[in-house]
Amino acid sequence: MRSTLALHDMLRKLLIVVAALAVSIGTATADPPRRHVIVASHDLATKAGLDVLRKGGSAVDAAIAAQMVMGLVEPQSSGIGGGAFIVHWTAKAKKLETYDGRETAPKSVTPNLFLGPDGKPLGMIEAVVGGRSVGVPGDIAVLWLAHKEHGRLPWADLFTAAIDLAERGFPVSPRLANAVGRDFALGWIPASAAYLRPAGKPVEQGDVIKNLAYAETLRAIAAKGPDGFYSGPVADAIVKAVTEAPRGAVALTLADLKNYKAKKREPVCGIYRAYTICGMGPPSSGGVTTLQILKLMERFDVSKLKPASTQAIHLFTEAQRLAFADRAAYLGDPDYVPPPLPGMIAPVYLAKRSKLLSLITVMDRATIEAGAPKGADLTLRSLRIPNYAKPGTAHVSVIDDDGNALAMTTTVEGPFGSHLMAAGFFLNNQLTDFTFRPSADNRRLPNAPDAGKRPLSSMSPTLVFDANGKLFAVIGSPGSWRIIPYVAKTLVGLIDWKMPMADAIALPNTTSRSGPTELEDGRDLDGVAAALREMGHEVKMMSQTSGLNGIRVTEAGFDAAADPRREGSVGGD
Repeated sequence: MRSTLALHDMLRKLLIVVAALAVSIGTATADPPRRHVIVASHDLATKAGLDVLRKGGSAVDAAIAAQMVMGLVEPQSSGIGGGAFIVHWTAKAKKLETYDGRETAPKSVTPNLFLGPDGKPLGMIEAVVGGRSVGVPGDIAVLWLAHKEHGRLPWADLFTAAIDLAERGFPVSPRLANAVGRDFALGWIPASAAYLRPAGKPVEQGDVIKNLAYAETLRAIAAKGPDGFYSGPVADAIVKAVTEAPRGAVALTLADLKNYKAKKREPVCGIYRAYTICGMGPPSSGGVTTLQILKLMERFDVSKLKPASTQAIHLFTEAQRLAFADRAAYLGDPDYVPPPLPGMIAPVYLAKRSKLLSLITVMDRATIEAGAPKGADLTLRSLRIPNYAKPGTAHVSVIDDDGNALAMTTTVEGPFGSHLMAAGFFLNNQLTDFTFRPSADNRRLPNAPDAGKRPLSSMSPTLVFDANGKLFAVIGSPGSWRIIPYVAKTLVGLIDWKMPMADAIALPNTTSRSGPTELEDGRDLDGVAAALREMGHEVKMMSQTSGLNGIRVTEAGFDAAADPRREGSVGGD
């Protein structure tokens, strides 16, 4: 098994290098789509979305069809047992809207959700696997809300492709096979083991598997809308799976499901070098933190720095440290702890904070703390708050015939969420995005668990507009907290280095927070790593499997690309 996984890893690194070389010589943009385009995280999902677009469906319609397929063919990443954030642009009305389908904590949850009997935080596996980590899923509710406002085709028609695949069977992809092979905890849950580890053996690449229970669930949702999910047999199955979980069962009730509401939130927008960057506000930290990273770099002429050079990576990772310090101190569910958003993205505040950055020296790691934006609770500034989130997420970018655009990031976390299955789909472990220790220095943290609360997310669905207000780009990625620097990296590539979308996505991933400077391995960065260490960085080489999906709008058509590190694809006409 170890040799097989090692081979998978070697092949993955080779594919990244080959794909990066291919896009650099222009082979990825031969005949760009002009009418409509979709980029999804799996080819079967892309096909389902494209079929909807060809029938005259809207961007929302296409995203729904793609999501139903993604929940089937890549259950380790997303599905109807999780949640989503959507950023939507209506071209004719020039209207930007954001939709919050983040999971909520059941009414039974207390701030001590992830503390053991000894008062110490639980270990990650103990917290994730089982019922304790499951939030009330928001995926179906938020898709229904978005479809009600922007759908064009009948709701029921958007489930056809996924139902057909679930009943006929679909081939196990390399990535799914690898995820199942690595995840020993799937064997702890009987329903999950029976589906993906039959007879004790993990499914393998190319195996064709069916999911008749998922097809039945989708038929109920297609016919009844959210009532087919949040009540009736599907809801009963969710409650049973969580309350009878063999590990960490908790009280999730039918009332918790019935009372779930998707919400519309105000988008978070700011200007970076004449481009307007718009994303999700809390409970997503994506819009705020991405914008902070870019604005902190804005006083430097990044265009003159060589991509993936020592100086470029140094500046980018140092800006991340400052932005993530603010994120940790001040952001959470805005319905519980109103965040100081205007202060956090105020140009004057960020320009002042940017003065902590230098192209030639590193900041003293021991003294990095949150800034003092207007309206913030400054007693939270110096807290060090760990993040336990794992990278089980997917993204869809769409532009339809009318120029309406959608960026949707969707997740069960995990991989495979809580590892619990109900009615043919995996249930999320999103509650582990809360801080495990609810208080620090006698202060309740903004992202502490609580009944009905939505945990802080890093999902960063993003739309970008040029200086004339025209749509310029649609972008997003999976990757846990690293989603934010993945998206920010791509935006720097598009805006500062004027790259095509594929080239910007293929740039090496370089991330940091309060710990090491992390460089993507297999990308010929050994010399940069040595130079960064000499500057004072603690450097860690590691796999960073982003799954960026993006579209750049050009006069020649839609310049769209999927990340070579995963299985995404582009479809368009």
